Amino acid sequence: MPVARVRDIEICWEISGEGPRLLQIWGTGGDLRRPPTDFDRYLAARFTVLAFDQRGLGRSGKPERDYTMADYADDAAALLDAVGWEQAAVLGYSFGGMVAQELALRHPRRVERLVLMSTSAGGAGGSSYPLHELAELDDEARVRRLLDLADSRRTSQWQSANPAQWQSLVDVGMAALQLGADNPAQRGGRLRQLVARRQHDTWARLPGLRMPVSVFAGRYDATATPEVQRRLASRIAGAGYREFIGGHQFFVEDPSAAPMIAGALGGYGSPGEPE
Repeated sequence: MPVARVRDIEICWEISGEGPRLLQIWGTGGDLRRPPTDFDRYLAARFTVLAFDQRGLGRSGKPERDYTMADYADDAAALLDAVGWEQAAVLGYSFGGMVAQELALRHPRRVERLVLMSTSAGGAGGSSYPLHELAELDDEARVRRLLDLADSRRTSQWQSANPAQWQSLVDVGMAALQLGADNPAQRGGRLRQLVARRQHDTWARLPGLRMPVSVFAGRYDATATPEVQRRLASRIAGAGYREFIGGHQFFVEDPSAAPMIAGALGGYGSPGEPE
């Protein structure tokens, strides 16, 4: 994958697909080495998608200093410069949604449209679950708790009734956690991301956004609850809001989500369909 010198670090990035330009900013622990999902392939069939490993993660640089939300946003803007994109639609998921808010506020001319998924404004608008509180758990306990938070329907009763499905989810989560585990700097980068996430607060500044904004939520998300996402949308003039059947990753659970997300980003629900 190509690497670009961005501010004080090297950023690993990739471009896939063909169509309108889309900058995709992924969530906590995001890593380009993870296999693409059906949702990733759906977007690549409709957009030219620019994705990247954020600082401290994947194969991007991992400077040993504190990171701020402004750092993550300015990295994204500088990456647009590095690939020669003046402007793009921006899709931010979970932590990436927090970064996308900062990007839109700090560099509004770079953001053509903004779609926020499974995220929050922080501050008086309400925050996502404090994931830094899970940092001291062992890996498997942390994965199991994250899966609980990702979908409130996964109660202890559900887990007991669906042991094979539950264990499969745990195995996938554990495999994702092992990406880069042989690099001591990877854990430090993840912890620094959690510290920056803890400081996220765009609430007072959100009314200044002027580009089209849509907020999409999962009805059973216990990480970024629908309540805090409704408040996020209400803070931005003209912002759209919609809930789907699913949890923190509703976009891979509810088939109706992807076409609406693509439409909000300025693309087509399906190749060849009219807008």
